[in-house]
Amino acid sequence: MSVTLNQINLTSTNLSQNLLSPISPQGTALDKDKVKQSEQEIMQIPTILVVDDEKDITYSLEFALKQEGYQVTTSHNGKEALDLIETKHFDLVILDLMLPGMNGFDVCKEVRGKGNAIPIIMLTAKTTEIDAVIGLELGADDYIPKPARIKELIARVRTRLRNSKVNSEISSQNEEEKITHIELGSLFIDLEGHEVKISGKIIDLTQREFELLKTLALNPNRVFDRNQLLEGVWGWSFIGESRTVDVHIRYLREKLEKDPANPDIIKTIRGIGYKLVPPVEG
Repeated sequence: MSVTLNQINLTSTNLSQNLLSPISPQGTALDKDKVKQSEQEIMQIPTILVVDDEKDITYSLEFALKQEGYQVTTSHNGKEALDLIETKHFDLVILDLMLPGMNGFDVCKEVRGKGNAIPIIMLTAKTTEIDAVIGLELGADDYIPKPARIKELIARVRTRLRNSKVNSEISSQNEEEKITHIELGSLFIDLEGHEVKISGKIIDLTQREFELLKTLALNPNRVFDRNQLLEGVWGWSFIGESRTVDVHIRYLREKLEKDPANPDIIKTIRGIGYKLVPPVEG
């Protein structure tokens, strides 16, 4: 099943939080049911892997995350972290960049190379824009410099976990409906094969460029501001990194537009952001 301009219809999902119920010490059948229910609820508590070679930092983050009700595992080197990610289930990874044995860039690249879409928040003392762009191009979902403010980090963890659950539910819905591609005029997007064509010509896109184009294409003629795109594509919910959106929009235009300096497909709405206009066929 394909999604066309007239068929696109976004739905919103309301997420609810499960609360643990107290377990009675009595050995009745009802109590056993409560124990079983409690075990199921514990399995639903998000599990986070914190990877940093500085043990004081891992301890502080572990304590703060557990205070928020999360289950936490810690690791202090890249190879061990990669083994844990491959053998155990985690809902999110907080990954330091500078690690012994295998740095955070390489860990992220390996994880994404094996098709694992687990949310990854890069945590590092490096703060240059090029480091952030490299990490995000390798598949990281967010980027926060040290020293991390705990409240801000917790907020981003919540955002990434919420987005991950929504995206998972959307993916399941799409699979049930067998949505395989989007067609908007001469623009064709293969959602399963991650392939994009303009007038039959294959366009080579990076993962992030593909996700950005998909977000715009699922909402043709809708105007997005930069923070909405950061939140939707990168998972960033803070001001200050919006130039990343502009850079990727420029990359998309260079690959999609006949005249990138005067774009017809990805339009700039001055003072607001961007929108995708379905390209005319032919």
